Amino acid sequence: MAKTSESHLVLENFIGGKFLSCGSHIDSYDPSTGKLYCKVPDSGKEEVDAAVAAAKEAFPDWSARSPEQRAQVLYKLAELIEANLEEFIQAESKDQGKTLAFARAVDIPRAAYNFRFFASSALHHTSECSQLDHMGCLNYTVRCPVGVAGLISPWNLPLYLLTWKVAPAIAAGNTVVAKPSEMTSVTAWMMCKLMEQAGVPPGVVNIVFGTGPKAGDALVGHPDVPLVSFTGSTATAQRITERCAPYCKKLSLELGGKNPAIVFADADLDQCIETTVRSSFSNQGEICLCSSRIYVERSIYPEFLQRFVAAAKKWKTGVPSDPSNNNGALISKEHLEKVRSFVALAKSEGGTIHCGEGVDKLDLPEQNKSGYFMPATVISGVSDGSRVMQEEIFGPFDTEDEAVARGNGVRYGLSATVWSRDVGKVHRVAKRLQAGLVWTNCWLVRDLNLPFGGMKSSGVGREGGKDSYHFFTEVKSITIKH
Repeated sequence: MAKTSESHLVLENFIGGKFLSCGSHIDSYDPSTGKLYCKVPDSGKEEVDAAVAAAKEAFPDWSARSPEQRAQVLYKLAELIEANLEEFIQAESKDQGKTLAFARAVDIPRAAYNFRFFASSALHHTSECSQLDHMGCLNYTVRCPVGVAGLISPWNLPLYLLTWKVAPAIAAGNTVVAKPSEMTSVTAWMMCKLMEQAGVPPGVVNIVFGTGPKAGDALVGHPDVPLVSFTGSTATAQRITERCAPYCKKLSLELGGKNPAIVFADADLDQCIETTVRSSFSNQGEICLCSSRIYVERSIYPEFLQRFVAAAKKWKTGVPSDPSNNNGALISKEHLEKVRSFVALAKSEGGTIHCGEGVDKLDLPEQNKSGYFMPATVISGVSDGSRVMQEEIFGPFDTEDEAVARGNGVRYGLSATVWSRDVGKVHRVAKRLQAGLVWTNCWLVRDLNLPFGGMKSSGVGREGGKDSYHFFTEVKSITIKH
């Protein structure tokens, strides 16, 4: 299934229930050491065409099964992921750079839960019915699976976000061709090894590895893929939209965020600082929902800044396997350089670097010296118009209106957090913020039944219990005259 050469893995595509080798490969690195970890297939049109053909062939039988029959297969997949939990945790950490503790607490349990949740959720959808007695007619709706779903998932939460798409797609009766990020493909490939045992028929789930411009482009532009779900950057989403437009494909796009945390003077500061450090730096800050701009009411700004910096300094960055570390390594050398360049830019624009990059030295073991590590960094004194604030820092505000205006002052609108004990204020501010998700006095509390997604440049569409079901099905209105 995988050949290992000189102690690194060589992954293979999973098409029509079989592992198929690929002629060319991409190198994928262990972010904590900077060393080669595995070789990922550099798939293109040929491999994507084969995967779409396999998915198309499997569709009639899979879509004809009852929701209960499909749910049993999803439950079994969840059980098998849990039975191999430790292997998945180790692989996700090594491939992505995140800490073992985070992969153990978040990524892999949630990947299993995604299958469980959508298996159960699929059994509880009802359709609509209306009567037109004066016309002697009865109207009702039915929802049918769409066909072959093209799914593209990112590198920050690899298995977690791949299963968030695969589970609802196949629960609704579709078949899928998925392309994980070429930087984090190992856990997706490991999951393929469980498909047969879980009872997933050949062709229902196909995984093609490779880059966006080659494999991704062939997938989203394929005439036999009527719907595409993508999580990733806004720039890539624009390209996907252009490729899908001639076919009028269904699109779900979950894109980047530049999420504000708005802290009012009456906030519970102990709870707020502990949570905001977490919401800023969790998973190396590589969660689309992370807070990256913090606005604090002026009267408490000096105290907040001092306490926040002190807490950020305690947020430890280092070797992913060390349980005392909060953060591991960033995904790639290029990403590390990009983040460092933003810190340099902030400094050149008059910002103050309170801790982290260029201020605090990381103490790393010899074998991790070439890893892509960056300490938690806090910057203040940057204007809202700065590229650092606009692109993916810290400032005071005076009024509620100003807080809302600054919170909304970027092209993104994924999530926001609001901190205040005033119940009227939190309702008002939450309503006015342009964000698909607003958390008040908490962060990342998720009920998977509720809609998830962003406004403005943060995306199109919503995902969640009912929303994913609606996306992965077509609704049909039927009228019967009696």
